[in-house]
Amino acid sequence: MLILMGSKSDWSVMRVCSEKLEELGVAHDVHVASAHRTPDRVESLIAEGEKNGVAVHIAAAGMAAHLAGAVAARTTKPVIGVPIPAEPLDGLDSLLSTVQMPPGVPVLTVAAGKAGAINAAIAAAQILAVADPALAQRLKDERRAMADRVQEHDAALTEERRNHV
Repeated sequence: MLILMGSKSDWSVMRVCSEKLEELGVAHDVHVASAHRTPDRVESLIAEGEKNGVAVHIAAAGMAAHLAGAVAARTTKPVIGVPIPAEPLDGLDSLLSTVQMPPGVPVLTVAAGKAGAINAAIAAAQILAVADPALAQRLKDERRAMADRVQEHDAALTEERRNHV
């Protein structure tokens, strides 16, 4: 797995993506490479990663947010784009830049910000889990734990209301 970010400031959002991949036991590398300032570096990171077995790419960028599209143009592996909120449009510009791709060069786009970064990690793990039963089980376990937490919250709220009446 390869996570590329357009700038170091994107790490404040993408850290949760990396942490979620670690929780799921998915090995990954993280690099800063700009679609506009270091396009040759983007290309070499993709080639090097794929030579080392990278099967899914996650690309995160704000503002013009062309990184995911630049990655998708250089690989046939799945690319998940994470729009990073930035001024002055708070991520709307990055969302539209990431999701609006020409036919034949898809970028699977998630929500802007930390929720999207977490979902990018989970989506990438789901893609890999197609060929990895152990990872598929870890994803099922995580989904079950999320459901358990919701039920615990519901029970706590019910108890709180009962005691408050």
